[in-house]
Amino acid sequence: MPKTLVVVESPAKAKTIERYLGPDYLVRASYGHIRDLPKSKLGVDPDHDFKVEYEVPERSKEHVAILKRAMKSADGLVLATDFDREGEAIAMHVATLLGEDAKQADRVTFTEITRDAILEAFAHPRRIDGHLTDAQEARRILDRLVGYKISPLLWKRVQPGLSAGRVQSVAVRLIVEREREIDAFVPVEYWSIDVRLTPEDPEQPFVARLVQVPDGKLAASPDKKGIVLGAQGDADTHADALRDARYRVTAVEKKQRKRSPSPPFTTSTLQQEAARKLGFGTRRTMQIAQRLYEGIDLPGEGSVGLITYMRTDSVTIADSALREIAELVKSEYGETYTIAEARRYKTRSRNAQEAHEAIRPTSAMRTPPRMATVLDRDQLRLYTLIWQRTVATQMAEAKFDQVGVDIEAASGASIYGLRATGQTLVFDGFLKLYREGRDDEKVDEDAESNLPELTAEQALRMLEVLPEQHFTQPPPRYSEASLVKKLEEEGIGRPSTYASIISTIQDRGYVRLEDRRFKPEDVGYVVTDKLIEHFPDVVDVNFTRFMEKELDDIAEGQLGKVQMLNEFNGPFERALEKAEDSFERYQEDLDELCPLCPTEGREPGKLQVKLGRYGKFIGCPNYPECRYIRNMDGSERPEPETLDEKCPDCGRQLQRRVGRFGPFVGCSGYPDCRYIKKDPPRTLGITCPQCNQGDIVEKRTRFGVFYGCDRYPECDFAVNNEPLKEPRCPVDGSLLVQRPKSIRCWGCGAEFDLDMVQTKEGDPQAEAEARAAKSAARAARAAAKAAKKKPATRKKTAAKKKPAAKKKTTTKKRATAKKGETPSGAPAEPASVAAAPSGDEP
Repeated sequence: MPKTLVVVESPAKAKTIERYLGPDYLVRASYGHIRDLPKSKLGVDPDHDFKVEYEVPERSKEHVAILKRAMKSADGLVLATDFDREGEAIAMHVATLLGEDAKQADRVTFTEITRDAILEAFAHPRRIDGHLTDAQEARRILDRLVGYKISPLLWKRVQPGLSAGRVQSVAVRLIVEREREIDAFVPVEYWSIDVRLTPEDPEQPFVARLVQVPDGKLAASPDKKGIVLGAQGDADTHADALRDARYRVTAVEKKQRKRSPSPPFTTSTLQQEAARKLGFGTRRTMQIAQRLYEGIDLPGEGSVGLITYMRTDSVTIADSALREIAELVKSEYGETYTIAEARRYKTRSRNAQEAHEAIRPTSAMRTPPRMATVLDRDQLRLYTLIWQRTVATQMAEAKFDQVGVDIEAASGASIYGLRATGQTLVFDGFLKLYREGRDDEKVDEDAESNLPELTAEQALRMLEVLPEQHFTQPPPRYSEASLVKKLEEEGIGRPSTYASIISTIQDRGYVRLEDRRFKPEDVGYVVTDKLIEHFPDVVDVNFTRFMEKELDDIAEGQLGKVQMLNEFNGPFERALEKAEDSFERYQEDLDELCPLCPTEGREPGKLQVKLGRYGKFIGCPNYPECRYIRNMDGSERPEPETLDEKCPDCGRQLQRRVGRFGPFVGCSGYPDCRYIKKDPPRTLGITCPQCNQGDIVEKRTRFGVFYGCDRYPECDFAVNNEPLKEPRCPVDGSLLVQRPKSIRCWGCGAEFDLDMVQTKEGDPQAEAEARAAKSAARAARAAAKAAKKKPATRKKTAAKKKPAAKKKTTTKKRATAKKGETPSGAPAEPASVAAAPSGDEP
């Protein structure tokens, strides 16, 4: 019996949806985009209204074949791809490839994968939205034009393997400019004065801060309005006067402050909060959220989507969900934590109509404790974060009693003003369940501080005067969370693309993460400066924001795709033509002559700062005749030292050399032989707690340092932070692991502060289950990797030799390509940059 073919994007989603729809439907996955621009050429014709040439990528051909076979026996087609522009474009491509009229094909959308949501969506199919597909295609064309036309210049004039991107280049610029702000920052000294005071009976010490001196009000910091105590002498003068002063209360102000919960998660705020609270990168957050959305097997229910669609700008919650959350709050937390009317948040984003709901649990009744048995550790942590944030939005406000006390200090004829503030939590409300994380952990507006009961005109006794020196601080480097926040605030890119942008700028070597903060590499500085010089619009924040607005206009049917692309491409082509002549290879001339040239009988040239594989260095302009080179810090790079040891791979001598990450021993036959001798790992002198046989050693990978068992792969013990030899966990005697701001037990999961005061209870069973799940996941990844390495089995056929003429043609082509190379080895033709598309492209 013929069935209706339903096409979704992922196989996990297909499995869940097919169970809901029943036997009359056949659900198959497209595995994402099944048509794309070609990798080997531009694929866009600006002279003919930006006509696009699509092709089916190699990885998608098998999936397309499966869909076509299914369509032959189907009696209808329903396109149920994701509820966003990309999903709309995939639906259009699927319909076209299957021979259907894309304008007439049935399209269904939903924001959660539950039985009711799926059946409701299939009861009301619609047509593919041409405005959304135009907006998606316009974005794709913009990214292709920028990436494929600027990247060849970077290959030839900066460094092979680089790429430019309409959004990624702006992200790098933000990081570079922040680093330059930090480098240019000059700390300014300033002083504050606190005074410890107490009422007479009983003694109840508290601290008040000096806010006014006889000359006027003090500034809280040098960038604020008021008088600044800029030196110790200034502070000491007033501190001496305050030690002899008489103190009295002049005013007591009491008020109540209410605090409302933050809105439910959007894509951006979920990425930010997961980075702050869970330490997840943006890509990891989205991968886990995707899995929760597509479906998890629940006992007795089958595969069920646990959260709504995770790519959204909306903060709206459906009425049915609001009612369910209200019932949950009442039953779990009591009447006092409920609110009389559902709290609704206003969405700021123009495009929120593309995904009508915030990220929330599909059922608030699926509490984290209930889900603990079916989710792995990271899935449970992210689900808990989403569940708590969502439920908290429908809980009562938190209430604080605030007290402000003004105090006068009279020292002779001089009058000083001080102020003390206190705050106590009188009703926790939503804070009982959820507190939002902050980028600046030093600031906590909810922190409690108590003041004694004071009344106006009450005399106080001085206990101690505490002058303190401060220095202004530079702006902090961007973390993943703060960079996502900045990109969203500036209207750069889309939240659904932030994960790929952040991955790309690291993979290309433009920036690196250091202590969870982004630092630009030398190549990031150079590329940013070159793009600002030759393509100022491409890396301009305001221009990029304007382009996003125009894409939104296309999605809403207010602007034509071709008109928008023409307006961009004209100035861009002129800038590109100009850059072809003026874009020079990076170098900075120094007022210093090469010291090696005269010793070898050459006229010395002025040394230059150049850019190499490992960053900037100082070299001679007479290269390759002169090989003088030194590091930017002035230290000279030593010549390779030949060792009395043979390379085990090729038999040539080994050499001690200096590379990007310091000294190493490698083969003298490099680059023909790439053997590198590995030093034995550092042993910590701690027995592995998992196998109780091996020793824990420090291991280094391209992703950083971790600690594992020296019996690997027999034992797969691994932790990211350094284990402590002493002390042991006071709860179960297991191994403790040192984190940046806490200490955690490997065995039971209990957590302690740096003074070994316990801050979190442990759960040995949950930790053991989490370790087992991780071990199984690692084994599965290893098996999959091994399977990929095995050569595919092919049927034996009578292979015919290629004709000799074909070989000669190929040889000639290769010779021609070689002849066209620049001295640096970078391809001379823009077409050769096909392997390095824009980082903004998928």
